Amino acid sequence: MKKILIIAISALFLILIIGIGGIGYYALYPNFSASKTTYVYIYPEKDFNHLCRQLTDSANCLNIKSFKEIAKFLKYPENMKTGCYAIEPGVNNYDLLNNLRRGQQVPVRITFNNIRFKEDLTNRLSEQLMISSQELNTLLNDATFCESMGFDTNTIQAMFIPNTYEVYWNISAAKIIERIKREYDAFWTEERRNQAQKARLTPLDVSILASIVEEESAVTDEYSTIAGLYINRLHRGIPLQADPTVKYALGNFALQRILNEHLLVDSPYNTYLFSGLPPGPIKIPSPKGLESVLNYQKHNYLYMCAKEDFSGRHNFAVTLSEHNRNAARFHAELNRRGIR
Repeated sequence: MKKILIIAISALFLILIIGIGGIGYYALYPNFSASKTTYVYIYPEKDFNHLCRQLTDSANCLNIKSFKEIAKFLKYPENMKTGCYAIEPGVNNYDLLNNLRRGQQVPVRITFNNIRFKEDLTNRLSEQLMISSQELNTLLNDATFCESMGFDTNTIQAMFIPNTYEVYWNISAAKIIERIKREYDAFWTEERRNQAQKARLTPLDVSILASIVEEESAVTDEYSTIAGLYINRLHRGIPLQADPTVKYALGNFALQRILNEHLLVDSPYNTYLFSGLPPGPIKIPSPKGLESVLNYQKHNYLYMCAKEDFSGRHNFAVTLSEHNRNAARFHAELNRRGIR
């Protein structure tokens, strides 16, 4: 009887050793063989099966069953954390699960440029982050929140300076906006603020004017000339009469020809009807656009018209009569091309 008991205990011990050895093997052998680092995303739903599908499809998991077994052994499915996680080639189950359990995610790089409307901005950010466009829209349309950032709901886009930002994928809506605000404050150095002041502009004025300048021309070497023209008009109390502000007011940037009926749109963004700058930017200006206003070209131009060769460049004029001649040539070419 004693001998049988010893044999039974020995057998159980052997099974235990084999089991532990098997777990150890599955935990430590390289289980992911993608040719380069890949990334998986864990959403708020914390769906373990969805994670496993990503590991199979993107990270070339060799044995997803072993991953699931080790994950279950470590009680990971009950303790998932949101985020973006890197899967290095040749990583084993244990090391990967250790990172996942600890929430050791990697930062992602986000960008935004050529953004006109607030909805375009929030959609672009939500495409790159875990947060939804609805969460962002709620904050950017909240007067109290915008005021806490130093803006209002019309001007808040001016705070977003296009660049590459490195953040965690599961950052909250409030935190990403706070991060953007820090970058805005860093951009507006004392030197740049002094430049704006010399032009009789505030940083917000610079952003609004830069947004118009960038919409006026696709030729960046014209930016400073256009900026100087509009600053001349502002200083003389002349309405800007900028066509892009009319397009923004109409919500239609596809317009190729601005007609008299378009100029009547009743909007504070219509700089044909209302003097001074519009209440907010008509796009998110780039650093180059902002610098073009801060370093505007000093000249006497008051008028501009697109060149009739459709090169994207402009003819600039000091007098109205000169401008009318430039405009006549451009409109004649519009007619010739059948653009109505």
